[in-house]
Amino acid sequence: MKKYVAEFIGTFTLVLFGCGTAVVSGQAVGHLGIAFAFGFALIAMAYGIGPVSGCHINPAVSLGVFTAGRMTAKDLVGYIVGQVLGGIAAAGVLAVIAQGLLSGYSIATNGLGQDGWGEGYQAGYSLSAGMVFEFVATLIFVIVILGSTQGGAPTQMAGLAIGITLVVIHIFGINITGVSVNPARSLGPALLVGGKALSQVWMFLVVPSIAGIVSGVIARTKVLDI
Repeated sequence: MKKYVAEFIGTFTLVLFGCGTAVVSGQAVGHLGIAFAFGFALIAMAYGIGPVSGCHINPAVSLGVFTAGRMTAKDLVGYIVGQVLGGIAAAGVLAVIAQGLLSGYSIATNGLGQDGWGEGYQAGYSLSAGMVFEFVATLIFVIVILGSTQGGAPTQMAGLAIGITLVVIHIFGINITGVSVNPARSLGPALLVGGKALSQVWMFLVVPSIAGIVSGVIARTKVLDI
């Protein structure tokens, strides 16, 4: 149970500070600031809860770890439940904070840092472009995680390497999809925003999950083992 609680806390932190920066300070810090907010939040949690759960805080990562043969099915379910609940809770807290703006804040209009694609969202990229980006970015992200935490790797530096990778992914991809690479990160805000965000969330649940599984299959072949 400690592992599942840790995953809840870690995912809560990632979504609250990542999406929160986009919502509250996005205009001030820009895409680069948002990218660093997600990456730094992940690094903090990697060292804060990593010794307890491994700090997956992402169902795609847990699917990759499971497929690679590094966790049980029971833990996979527990991790994903903790992650999803953490993402939803963070979106709820962010909604309360955002609506505390004295001049007013409309979640339906301004959102909660949700992911998406198409006309009217970020730079207006197509669904196909978004799917390609989310698959490739998640694949690389999970490969970095699995590689940097394998036996023989300098695992003390893993959290830093993983966090930097997430920063780079955001710098590249915010204009495309807002960047998911994490179904729990996408689901929480989409549930509270509703409308178009909720109708599009399926892609951010399916594509990163498939990419995580493929990463696990690659790791299981040991082609990238030390």
